[in-house]
Amino acid sequence: MNRSFRRRKYLFLGIIAVLLTALIAGCGGSQSSLSNENKEKGESNGLDTSVTLRVLEAGGKSGEALKAAFLDPFTEKTGIKVETESPTSFGKLEAAVKSGQQLYDLVELSSTMVYQAESLGLLEPLDWNLINPEPINEEAKHPYGLGYQYYSTIMAWRSDATNLNSWADFWDVKKYPGKRALPNYPQYALPIALLADGVPLEELYPLDVDRAFNSLRKIAKDVSVWWESAAQPVQLLMDGEVDYAAVWSGRVAGNADGIKYTYNQGLLDLGFFVIPKGAKHVREAHALLHEMTVGENQAKMSEVIPYTGPHKEISSFLPKERLAIYPTSEENYKKQVLNDPKWWFENGKEVDRKWREFKMSLGK
Repeated sequence: MNRSFRRRKYLFLGIIAVLLTALIAGCGGSQSSLSNENKEKGESNGLDTSVTLRVLEAGGKSGEALKAAFLDPFTEKTGIKVETESPTSFGKLEAAVKSGQQLYDLVELSSTMVYQAESLGLLEPLDWNLINPEPINEEAKHPYGLGYQYYSTIMAWRSDATNLNSWADFWDVKKYPGKRALPNYPQYALPIALLADGVPLEELYPLDVDRAFNSLRKIAKDVSVWWESAAQPVQLLMDGEVDYAAVWSGRVAGNADGIKYTYNQGLLDLGFFVIPKGAKHVREAHALLHEMTVGENQAKMSEVIPYTGPHKEISSFLPKERLAIYPTSEENYKKQVLNDPKWWFENGKEVDRKWREFKMSLGK
């Protein structure tokens, strides 16, 4: 009886062992099969590495910085290729979304254009949990866009001209004689004019539009050029055609011989990246946006072009001896005023109408 019982016991255990072995082998085979399937699909960490992201961006030095700081590290990290097209424009975004062609996965826009694109239903909302950003400034977190690059509009002058400290100095043509150049864009010219008229930085917005135009009329006859391209005012200063100009900081900071500048009362703004409505590779686009929040990557961008990213500790990633040239180093950030893109979106059409009337009144 005991022998029979032991034989049945051993037989039962043997069957269990065979079943467990088969089960384990089956699970292992299933995992291996799944792994091979993922490899064939090119999946890694939930990302499809077989896709190619299409990015519409500004081009030029900014495009070079984008590639070196964010795109190349992203490809190296994930294996996902990135193709770029430039220059960016609101029209390209709108046409792509409305046609349903889904040409782009990420598009670079100005801060005001983000609000415009949102209002027209052209954008996918961002999943900030998916982006999982490193600590960044709040103004860089829009529900539909990631602010990745700060730039400033500042005053600059020839090194043989008298130094300026404020836009009021810029307006004082008697104490600081010479020809001037201002941007032919109201979003820059009007805030400058109000600061020149004594409006404090913290009270700039909402803009007093009529006061701004009155201020511009006081200096209009001394403005030789209303410039329209970033390179134009710098070239005018270098050629001696003007003595003082409003310029974009990246064109002069740390790299323009014969030109001095200050960030005092600068106009600080952000360039954004957005995901177009209906984009094909939304998850992968979010992963690329994460790379734009990484402090080390933002420092690489600043090596190519003297603009800075929104990391809260960005100064700790930058060379101490060069902090003075960057728009958001601690000493420069507090000297400036941040643009209010929502105000411009809500008031831009009326301001543009008044701007055209103002320019016509000058005969230019």
